[in-house]
Amino acid sequence: MDSRNEVRDFLASRRARITPQQAGLPVYGGNRRVPGLRREEVAMLAGVSVDYYIRLERGNLSGVSDSVLEALVRALQLDDAERAHLFDLARAAGPGGAAHRTRRSAPKVRPGLQRMLDAMTDAPAIIRDGRMDVVAANRLGRAMYWPVYQSPRPAGRPPNIARFQFLDPAGPDFFPEWNTAADITVALMRTEAGRDPYDKVLTDLIGELCTRSDDFRTRWARHNVRRHHAGTKTFHHPAVGDLVLDYESIDLAADGGLNMTVYTANPDSSSHDALRLLASWAATLDDDAARTNDTAGADNAARTNDTARTNDATRGDDRPRREPGRSPGPRA
Repeated sequence: MDSRNEVRDFLASRRARITPQQAGLPVYGGNRRVPGLRREEVAMLAGVSVDYYIRLERGNLSGVSDSVLEALVRALQLDDAERAHLFDLARAAGPGGAAHRTRRSAPKVRPGLQRMLDAMTDAPAIIRDGRMDVVAANRLGRAMYWPVYQSPRPAGRPPNIARFQFLDPAGPDFFPEWNTAADITVALMRTEAGRDPYDKVLTDLIGELCTRSDDFRTRWARHNVRRHHAGTKTFHHPAVGDLVLDYESIDLAADGGLNMTVYTANPDSSSHDALRLLASWAATLDDDAARTNDTAGADNAARTNDTARTNDATRGDDRPRREPGRSPGPRA
């Protein structure tokens, strides 16, 4: 991603959404050729020269001080997520930004995290990264996100919520409040892109989604960012129906870039009953998987026996053949 373009578009989009009245500025005359604030008005609110602000909005944040960034935060009325994004963009544009251009390896989930997930037996839980890859889940989490796990994806890549949401026809069915869910997903990915603009896997995913989805491309151009820690989500699961679940999302400080989300339902609600049904359905999936493994094992054993018999016949070997896995009997 071009960090200068990212800075330019982000500052311009934040400036365009604030009216002079919202900024506490007087308005003279009725003709304003730009939506929102003019550059000179932002410069005045931030206490910098017009030329300096124009340089900043053209994407040149290299060397900008934290105090100037904080002045921009106040002038543009940025929220916490937008403030963090602005500082991320400045960090990427600074002298140390090149240090981030190394190829980032795929996130690894520590065994302790997986055990913690598995210990939560009554609540769906997943761990995702900033690319919206689902990198780990407990049994209920896999069952709840089953449509995402079943969705087509590039070989070797984990299930991805954004790819499912925007490219899979089942996406709007699984997310009944699709527009809101789509806005959140894109804002989270925009936040991650500011944090790590040189992540090639993320950049390639964004390029693919912008190319193949008008809905994604439109939202991406808004430059909205957000933090995602708590709230309520609605799902429509193909096996258990509607689920209205509260969620808590926790950034895992010891595992940079990973986030754990746990879903719960209000007691005595239909969603609580649906989660119990989901647990039963997950058990049937486990049983089916076990039967599939048993069948595969039996098929492999049969093929081994057939191969051995074929080899014996080819050799004309009339010695007693030992069955696979059976110890030879004592010698006479």
